[in-house]
Amino acid sequence: MEWLTDLQIWASLVTLTALEIVLGIDNLVFIAIVAGRLPLERQNRARQVGLALALITRLALLASIVWIIGLTQPLFDLFGQPVSCRDIILIAGGLFLLYKGTREIHQGLEGGGQEEAAGGRTSFAGVIAQIMMLDVVFSLDSVITAVGMANKLWVMATAIIIAVAIMLAASKPLADFVERHPTVKMLALSFLLLIGMTLIADGAGFEVPKGYIYAAIGFSVVVEILNQFAARRRR
Repeated sequence: MEWLTDLQIWASLVTLTALEIVLGIDNLVFIAIVAGRLPLERQNRARQVGLALALITRLALLASIVWIIGLTQPLFDLFGQPVSCRDIILIAGGLFLLYKGTREIHQGLEGGGQEEAAGGRTSFAGVIAQIMMLDVVFSLDSVITAVGMANKLWVMATAIIIAVAIMLAASKPLADFVERHPTVKMLALSFLLLIGMTLIADGAGFEVPKGYIYAAIGFSVVVEILNQFAARRRR
């Protein structure tokens, strides 16, 4: 029971939980947008299943720490740049986010016709498959961060479980808010494009400090909050 009085363990748990929540926001926004393609009565179920799969993916990757470390080992060189499994996964995930974000923006602005009808018929299994695909990408950085910050498996697992539980509680209010406000949804889609481009750059060996990304997102969120307050006062 020495861990109860070990301040270093508690500090690492709190810090890692906060980081996992921040890293999970991207995943949460994506799940909210993709689940929004389903009928209203099935959206909450899709979000719950998506976050449950995210938790399982993170814990499974965490249990395979040796394999995770191996993902960062170079497989081959391309134009003098070493390429690892992690790089390939990040680039593939980034390209998918760019595709999905652009497609959602097109359907949201252009609308109508066969594309909108096809979007309305998105299957539950199709939504879950998309969520699972991106869960792997988002979980990879999350688990690598956990491995780099803590040296006790139970601390890493606890931080991930707490973070996913908080995201699960926040998923419905966030999704409802995004659906009620078209400008917020468009802003969230632009975040997906930004994150997708960051993943591609990271996979290509160009490190983009996460602080810059979150600062840009935070500034945009503050501006949108002010816009919402101004619109409410006008009404």
